[in-house]
Amino acid sequence: MLTMTDNAVSHLRRIVEKQGSEEAALRVYVSPGGCSGFSYGMSLDDDHADDDQLFDYDGVKLVVDPFSLQYLEGSQVDYVDALMGGGFTVQNPNAVKSCSCGQSFDTTTGGGEAKPCN
Repeated sequence: MLTMTDNAVSHLRRIVEKQGSEEAALRVYVSPGGCSGFSYGMSLDDDHADDDQLFDYDGVKLVVDPFSLQYLEGSQVDYVDALMGGGFTVQNPNAVKSCSCGQSFDTTTGGGEAKPCN
């Protein structure tokens, strides 16, 4: 299961309201790559596959595909205000190594091919 902080829910609600789509959800995904083996990705998505896991937090939706869910299980999505590039972040208890860019991680089971951070 994934959780979202109240702050993340609040920010996502505002974004979805601006989009004007009741089907919009925050898609959180993992892809092979990044300097540590995997990279996080996020996007607003109106389309959901049958095998996607959908989480509802007070009417705000988070969606994750099965491949990503195995690496994100137990994670928390937060929204961080920062002077230099705030936004949604993933706090992942499965990550045993990460890059200074904050977008790349590895797990105890290993993962994709490592690429340099940009």
